[in-house]
Amino acid sequence: MRVLITGGAGYIGSHTLLDILEDGHDAFVIDNYDNSSPAVLDKVHALSNRQFSSEQASILDASALDQIFADFKPEAVIHFAGKKAVGESEQIPLDYYDTNFGGTVALLKAMDRHDCKIIVFSSSATVYGTPHYLPYDENHPLAPVNPYGRTKYFIENLISDWANTSSDKSAMLLRYFNPVGAHSSGQIGEDPSGIPNNLMPYIAQVAIGKRQALQVFGNDYDTRDGTGIRDYIHVTDLAKGHVAALHYAATHHGVEAVNLGTGNGVSVMEMITAFETASGREIAFQICPRRAGDLPQFWADSQKAQSLLGWQADKTIDDMCQDVWRWQSQNPDGFA
Repeated sequence: MRVLITGGAGYIGSHTLLDILEDGHDAFVIDNYDNSSPAVLDKVHALSNRQFSSEQASILDASALDQIFADFKPEAVIHFAGKKAVGESEQIPLDYYDTNFGGTVALLKAMDRHDCKIIVFSSSATVYGTPHYLPYDENHPLAPVNPYGRTKYFIENLISDWANTSSDKSAMLLRYFNPVGAHSSGQIGEDPSGIPNNLMPYIAQVAIGKRQALQVFGNDYDTRDGTGIRDYIHVTDLAKGHVAALHYAATHHGVEAVNLGTGNGVSVMEMITAFETASGREIAFQICPRRAGDLPQFWADSQKAQSLLGWQADKTIDDMCQDVWRWQSQNPDGFA
């Protein structure tokens, strides 16, 4: 199958690209490199020993999309491109709506113009909002509490409306939680621009000596140790989930929302301890006030992914920390 991957040079996109290639598909990557590096594509090429095409462009650029669709003729799209930081979305919400929602509108229009009828969307567990019950299952009410989550919520509805315009369209909405880890080779991993917005890369940069201390945002939540609890999922497990969703979408029509998670919550302090074990280094941290938009805890019910897609997460929190440390220690400056 010919698969267009938007944001394919990003953290999750690049790991999924590698799995797509190893699964025997042809791939084309579109990425504006706003929060990624073209160097990762060279690494993926070396790891996969497969050729693929790429272009630096924005999904908001209709003419660029038309040229890519006309040349590559994708049969399916895996859609990662977009802004993704909860805290930043509180500060610049219009940018998030413009890029995330507006970009998806442009992408779906291009798909219609070129008769591409399959999309796998990288959504987020933030669409659930404050939990009515835990773990979240796919029937949990959707009420996101921050602009980032609301863009994902509106995009899910947008894609559903798009898919419902024709009986032969297929859309998978993958709601995942907190991706961490790196490829076991240590060749590709998370390489955020500037100060990391996510926990794991910040811990790794403290361990390698690039940052003095981790900021722990709140230790007074109603959790087992007072710090936030999340469902961390290894990025390679997550990539396999996207490939499994692509397989399903290729043989089914309609829309399915599916959680990709481990079903287990890990606290910030537990993550710090696990990374200290993996790296053999002490992680300095300081307690800071809670961040706006953060929830105390959440984790997934992933039974639907197992029954529908035949997928489940296999990697442990120790695997996640060991792989991140291998990536960070081998590449202290990321892809620079």
